Amino acid sequence: MPNISILILTLNEEQNLPGCLESVKWSDDVVVFDSFSSDRTVEIARAAGARVVQRRFDNYASQRNVSLKEVQFKHPWVFVLDADERIPEELKEELGRTVSSASRDMTLFRVRRKDMFFGRWLRRSGGYPTWFPRVLRPDRVLVEREINEEYHTDGQIGMLQEHFIHHPFNKGIAFWFDRHNRYSTMEAEALLRETRERMYWFGVFSRDPVVRRRNLKQLAFRLPCRPLLVFFYLYLVRFGFLDGMPGYHFCRLRMTYECMIDLKVKELRRRGNGLPV
Repeated sequence: MPNISILILTLNEEQNLPGCLESVKWSDDVVVFDSFSSDRTVEIARAAGARVVQRRFDNYASQRNVSLKEVQFKHPWVFVLDADERIPEELKEELGRTVSSASRDMTLFRVRRKDMFFGRWLRRSGGYPTWFPRVLRPDRVLVEREINEEYHTDGQIGMLQEHFIHHPFNKGIAFWFDRHNRYSTMEAEALLRETRERMYWFGVFSRDPVVRRRNLKQLAFRLPCRPLLVFFYLYLVRFGFLDGMPGYHFCRLRMTYECMIDLKVKELRRRGNGLPV
């Protein structure tokens, strides 16, 4: 079995948490870092043998930094997981092979994700492949940006070949909208700060997927009709139509999310200039 600790951040995840815990039952060190859930999340975690640590939520970067720095993990490597995500057998086996042979200079591994919608992997419309920093040495990593966090390390970064599974719609479409309403507010605030900074155009061509994604996001934000462009990019350029109706509906949802961000940026700018909304 992989000698890896598991860190799961939760807030009212009684529906998702059992499946997540089942997928990591091979680990002998599972920590649920909870934001004082009001449902059965803590009860479910403890019943499964997980350790529970609680902290009031302020933002994602802060929550992850505190969990990585203040929790005492049993193993030097930690897999950071959300409750609606799963680690399949193939990834578990790769983790075991990889961390056992990793040098001290290696401090972080990025992993690709499969987003599921109506039972289908959104291979094209979901923007695949996107690399997420999930396997790390907690003492060598710092998390920045309040939403869509960025992980920084002074060591080497590797890439895993297998995927973890993401079920963002397990709680239903209404919950997805509620969550992305909060996300869009945080994203608008972050984008407003970032667009005041100088953009380095060469970053669009960076070999680092995180740097490239950040600069592409800043570039896209400056384009007119951005939400509509996002829809056509995912649905036509990335062949999202090959994902069938789930792909079509997901592309519409992504367009709606981008509209929410744009409108909230405009709202913030008007309020900052003392203008009525």
